[in-house]
Amino acid sequence: METFSTTSSVQHVPVLLHESVISLDVQPNDIVVDGTFGGGGHSGVIAKLLTGTGQLICVDLDEAAEVRFQQLFSKAENTVKNVSFVHSNFKDAADIMRKVSVTTVNKVLLDLGTSVFQLLDDTRGFSFNSDTPLTMTFSNEGSHTGFTAADIVNTWQEESIADVIYGYGEERSARKIARAIVAAREDAPIVTSKQLADVIEQAVPRRGRIHPATKTFQALRIAVNDELGTITTAMEAWWQALSPGGRLSIITFHSLEDRLVKQWMKSQSHATLITKKPITPSLEELHHNPRSRSAKLRTIEKTSL
Repeated sequence: METFSTTSSVQHVPVLLHESVISLDVQPNDIVVDGTFGGGGHSGVIAKLLTGTGQLICVDLDEAAEVRFQQLFSKAENTVKNVSFVHSNFKDAADIMRKVSVTTVNKVLLDLGTSVFQLLDDTRGFSFNSDTPLTMTFSNEGSHTGFTAADIVNTWQEESIADVIYGYGEERSARKIARAIVAAREDAPIVTSKQLADVIEQAVPRRGRIHPATKTFQALRIAVNDELGTITTAMEAWWQALSPGGRLSIITFHSLEDRLVKQWMKSQSHATLITKKPITPSLEELHHNPRSRSAKLRTIEKTSL
């Protein structure tokens, strides 16, 4: 297998790096979109393949990602002419393309995992290991849904909270957790990630290595950012933007996402599934980056308009 190097720090390890770049089949003159820039691990490699008139468009809703973008492409070894950053939700394909003056693209990569920077340098309540305001919005400006995780746990009815936790987190103890949340908020509002994690851990004691709040935090994040709806919108929008022969590669991290992507790709006409089955991390990657354990890569190619 072809190998690549990156300039990523130890904290940021791009998932399925080789596999995703190979699946895109990037050509020197391609217009490529990295819809979820994150730490730039994928972008850094893709940029080096654009040796002709190619263009790389890096997108991220997190304001801090633009700083990482500037740091990455200010390095001499990563100097590329046609690289740009757009602060936007990756679902807004038409607006993104308008901002960089393109009307069609050749390759699109969407890595749907939560940025490791958002987890390790958490300021918005993404991690049950932090003690930060419970917002869970990908942008400082808030989410397009108009509510935060704190709004859900402090104002929604118990049944609605349970439905979110079960539906988006596939958490078997959803009812018990929702009941504990409602009981806890009667004493005081739940406003930080640590407060919520403590409530959940008291309601559902830890078994094994996985924290009992893991699925609940995932569910709240998905609800706050309308992640499943955003994925569908994004796939449809970028599919329309792709030129014939263009490819869309998507990395998912849980069964809800993967099922959605799988079904959508199978439903497309004038298309070829490049990955008949999802590509998963190698044993070597799992050893070096345990966070990749649930990752799955699927790629589709547009055969005609």
